[in-house]
Amino acid sequence: MAKQHTKTQIPKQTGRSGRNKRDVWYKLDLSAIVYPTLQRRDFSSVYRLSVVLKEVINPAILQTALDKTLPRFPTYKVAIRKGLFWRYLEPNNRPGPYVMKDISNPCMPMPFKGNMRYLVRVYYYKNRISLEAHHSLGDGTGGMCLLQTLTAAYLGLLGHPVKPEGFVLDIASEPDPEELEDAYMRYAHAQVCPPRPAEKTYRIRGTKEPFYTLNIIDGILSVREVMTVAKKYNASITEYLNAVLLYALLQKQNADFHIRLRPVRIAMPVNLRRFFPSKTLRNFITMVYPSIDPRLGNYTFEEIVTHVHNFMRYYINDKFLRGDITTNAATQRNPLIRVVPLFIKDFVVRTFYTRVQDKNSSAGLTNMGALHVPEDMKPYIERFDIYMGQPFSSRTNCAIISFEDVLTINFASSIIEADVERYFFRKLVQDGIHVKIESNRNRNID
Repeated sequence: MAKQHTKTQIPKQTGRSGRNKRDVWYKLDLSAIVYPTLQRRDFSSVYRLSVVLKEVINPAILQTALDKTLPRFPTYKVAIRKGLFWRYLEPNNRPGPYVMKDISNPCMPMPFKGNMRYLVRVYYYKNRISLEAHHSLGDGTGGMCLLQTLTAAYLGLLGHPVKPEGFVLDIASEPDPEELEDAYMRYAHAQVCPPRPAEKTYRIRGTKEPFYTLNIIDGILSVREVMTVAKKYNASITEYLNAVLLYALLQKQNADFHIRLRPVRIAMPVNLRRFFPSKTLRNFITMVYPSIDPRLGNYTFEEIVTHVHNFMRYYINDKFLRGDITTNAATQRNPLIRVVPLFIKDFVVRTFYTRVQDKNSSAGLTNMGALHVPEDMKPYIERFDIYMGQPFSSRTNCAIISFEDVLTINFASSIIEADVERYFFRKLVQDGIHVKIESNRNRNID
């Protein structure tokens, strides 16, 4: 097992339990390394998770719940710092963060020196609580654990106690050391590294929105309806919705002016906890890229579903995924690269991502799957939402989550045109699925 990367910073500090403890800093995990490098004035790697309750939020009580909850998550109660060779996370004992009334354009850029240096934000609006977090802290699983624990603490203060279970942690307990680990380094020991997709893909052309504008389109569906349709295609819900997005991207490319066709490819994060046991609340995901190449011929929707189904079976398994994270870990383990100054690493990573990595996909899609909450919480929750946040370049990101029979599909983009979203939801309706649309746009997207 890889050792936890911690280092003594401050001699002594009184811990949550009253014991003297040493402050530690955390080296960025294998995925987190790239996110600060891509930071710019109009872009941060920020995602949003929301829970919609059945009663209006009391902001004062929510603030008290946040103050009680965040210390239980030491890798979220941090500030990011820059060293000579790497960045790291150090404990943040400044006041805050403070809950705020929600804004119309979520996932705003998150300057590292703003918000009292916290990399999390909590918003409220009517009966909705929203958590925004910088991806350098952790992935959606860690963020959901924080959101559900915060929600449980909030309900407890209202007189509705929730027994810790699943994503809800006991805020009076000490963190499990495994929650703080860089789990990649524990499992990155394959003997071969599989190749990555390298060919440029179709890129959506669109009109850039004004600075800091993020367009949100939510589709609210019935899990049972989607499952029934997916079974007709002999596919899972994830496979079916991936196929619908590829189908929408193909339609968009055909409608665009183009000199030649290009493959359409989706960047889809996979939760590695499904394959490699870990309690980590930090990043523990890797990417797979289901794709269709229209240069090979016209694909029917049924053929796209079959292709995606076979792709998932072939690539999403512990053997392939171990090889993928071993590839990622190889550079960090290289002793020569480790002593290269940070500003050179930043330049190389930013150049590679802009010129190669970002051009390897046409859209992003993540599916957190069916969420489970403690039985004590169920009566108070209506639904959950997830947003991948602002794309690095002109494209759309799609995020899916379900709770009970409510499945939400959340699109986020920074371009005016909503053609891909329109093709996507039209296909669902054509397949007999009822869709309720919500949006922060002022324009008609029908």
